Amino acid sequence: MSTFSLDNPVFRSYIVYSAILAVKVLAMSMLTSMTRLIRGTVANPEDAKLFKGTKVRFDDPAVERVRRAHLNDLENIPVFWVLAALYVSTNPVTAWATLLFRVYTLGRILHTIVYAVVPLPQPARAIAFGIPLLATTYMGAQVILYYITAL
Repeated sequence: MSTFSLDNPVFRSYIVYSAILAVKVLAMSMLTSMTRLIRGTVANPEDAKLFKGTKVRFDDPAVERVRRAHLNDLENIPVFWVLAALYVSTNPVTAWATLLFRVYTLGRILHTIVYAVVPLPQPARAIAFGIPLLATTYMGAQVILYYITAL
């Protein structure tokens, strides 16, 4: 069985959770747009002409909060994609790898909820950020330990 084959359940799990995270990143763009329209703010003059009653603003707190959450995804989810794919190459135990992928994905979704949808006081956001970070760090460390012996 090839590591990056659909016959490999770890690879299939990686595909599922990677797709969920990709859809989540796309959904953040929609959430930003919806927040802008609800708040009556746009980023470009041509948009203000299209959406009557809106104003060009770059300082709306609700919009900026959603944008920061989106940026946080753009900074962290691609790292997961790389490290998790490398982790798949180490032939990990299926249940453990799937748990790590699931924890990471749920943590990132929870991070968005407590950061941008229903902002909660700290440490909610720190926990929602930290748990996926630990999962990714663990996968990265396992990749290094697995392959360092081959050097």
